[in-house]
Amino acid sequence: MQLSVIILNYNVRYFLEQCVLSVKSALQGIDGEIIVVDNNSADDSCAMMRERFPDVQLIQNNENTGFPKGNNIGVAAAKGEFICILNPDTVVAEDTFTKALEFAKGKEKLGVIGAKLIDGRGKFLPESKMGVPTPWVAITKIARLYRFFPNTPLFNKCYAMHIGKNQTAEVDIIVGAFMIMKRSVYDEVGGFDENYFMYIEDIDLSYTILEKGMANYYFPQTAVIHYKGESTVKDGTYMKRFKNGMQLFYKKHFSNSIFFNAAMRLGTLFFMVTKTNSDLPAKKPQHYILFSQDESLKNAIEEKLIHKVERHPAYHDNILAERPHSQSEHTEIILDNDLLTFGEIIAIMERFKENEYTYKIKPAGTNYILGSNSSNDRGEVVKLQNYSVPVLSTYEILHK
Repeated sequence: MQLSVIILNYNVRYFLEQCVLSVKSALQGIDGEIIVVDNNSADDSCAMMRERFPDVQLIQNNENTGFPKGNNIGVAAAKGEFICILNPDTVVAEDTFTKALEFAKGKEKLGVIGAKLIDGRGKFLPESKMGVPTPWVAITKIARLYRFFPNTPLFNKCYAMHIGKNQTAEVDIIVGAFMIMKRSVYDEVGGFDENYFMYIEDIDLSYTILEKGMANYYFPQTAVIHYKGESTVKDGTYMKRFKNGMQLFYKKHFSNSIFFNAAMRLGTLFFMVTKTNSDLPAKKPQHYILFSQDESLKNAIEEKLIHKVERHPAYHDNILAERPHSQSEHTEIILDNDLLTFGEIIAIMERFKENEYTYKIKPAGTNYILGSNSSNDRGEVVKLQNYSVPVLSTYEILHK
């Protein structure tokens, strides 16, 4: 088998469904498998998986084992030569795996391959490529100094800003939302260190691979949506886990730093103060544009949102040529996956990522729309109670 995709889920049932739909489309023509590991979710994630995706291997844990152990359990069941560690709050394009696996061919000492990640508004996520988080680099991240001095080497190493967002290059660290590597490499370094629970374990794995003399790559020739707020709400709990994870990382790979501990406290305070004034969620939309040919979907959205919805002429031959017309400060674009492929949806979000746009996707064969307007907060799921899902075969869903 060529590729095993491991998806660790915890209480994100709707985002998981969309993720698995995108992965199934992307695995067409690839000898691959999907393994979903559920960390004792309280929602109906597992019931949904059994009903909608009976061909996907589902592993149910009886407790929340954390990110490292949950993924290690999934990899232990994998049969692929390559593995992909994938967050459930992601969307991949139909050609994502094909391109990444082609890139991997002929690479000596291959470590981890990462993709270009974009958020729920189509904007580039800088953590797609990162430098080694030495104590100083970690402090510049927590204090957000890279935002004020993006072109200064002293402050911009956290997000490897010397590498362009569309430039394929070797990097130090790949984020755990999307990681492709050979199964043999994962086994050689012992997988994720289970002394972590959540955060920093991807940094630890990437750095351990570097220590083994292998190379990690940022590969922006494919883009992946990461609804970052679904898995990382940046609050006090996040800061505590981040701090504890970094301390464990330094203890393992570097000498413990009293300077870091003091600076981390200062950086944490700075973070909590500035968070209230940055990355604020978008205001409520004043105008809606729907990419769909389904009149009943338009009616159901209008009924739910109590707002007129304008249909966009989404012709496939020029779908990116015409900028969606905005009549207000904030326009929300709703993208119907029964009409558009995930690759087309990602391309639209990247192409029209102006500040006034937010996005929702209606995954194929569902009666809801979902998305995220801020990387700091939970995403939104809007259920369309009076919408009848079109009856489509698996072939029709995957080969629109």
